[in-house]
Amino acid sequence: MTAPEDAAPVARAPLYALVILGLVAGYLSGLFGVGGGVIVVPALLVLGYDQRRAAGTSVAAILPTAIVGTVSYGLAGHVDWIAGAALAVGVVVGAQIGSFLLARLPRRTLFWAFLVFLVFSGVSLWLSVPQRGDTIELSVVTVIALVGTGVIVGILSGILGVGGGIVVVPALMFFFSASDLIAKGTSLFMMVPGSLSGTIGNLRRKNVDLRGGLCIGIAACIASPLGLLTATSISAFASNVAFSILLAAITAQLVVKNIRAARR
Repeated sequence: MTAPEDAAPVARAPLYALVILGLVAGYLSGLFGVGGGVIVVPALLVLGYDQRRAAGTSVAAILPTAIVGTVSYGLAGHVDWIAGAALAVGVVVGAQIGSFLLARLPRRTLFWAFLVFLVFSGVSLWLSVPQRGDTIELSVVTVIALVGTGVIVGILSGILGVGGGIVVVPALMFFFSASDLIAKGTSLFMMVPGSLSGTIGNLRRKNVDLRGGLCIGIAACIASPLGLLTATSISAFASNVAFSILLAAITAQLVVKNIRAARR
């Protein structure tokens, strides 16, 4: 008799693997203004986590990473605090909706939703032309639009285990005319309440490995400032190219893994 889908064993990944994963995710967080979920979730799947626990653990790991990243970008003057607060309001609401859906959607649906999300993120990077001197022009309409964007990002964060940076960063550049550095710093600031809200929801539904999330998050904090130094030393175009390559590699790896699993 086949075990039910929710009866999958809980993975206990080696400590060294979690630390290495955290260092890589932290560096990418500082470099691209993302929480690192695009790396953490696929890596945890490879380490034996199921999709729900991988997503929930990733959201927990994003919290310390986002805090350190926000401080680093903030000290450099690359955070729009008002825009970030507006995004965060929406994210807190959306994260609860996302964590609710995470406990109810089939794993196969979550897997393919994550792949579609990665492809969309890669394409969206080329819908904007970042300029280092651009700022966000705030108005009532802009703030409402930022809150709405935050709700969408929060839902994606709760379901897919990503901080939302791979949506927010290109959205801030394309729709709100932010520079690439301000978009990255503001994105990290937005993730702090969003990841906290999502983690609380996932803890209630037992969709998070706190040990794994803590190991990844602490290691990520060490590498995040180095990512910021790299981000300020390369051009916005070079950053887009590197991020697109990264997303393409992750997508290809997951597709191959799923095909092999289906054949078995």
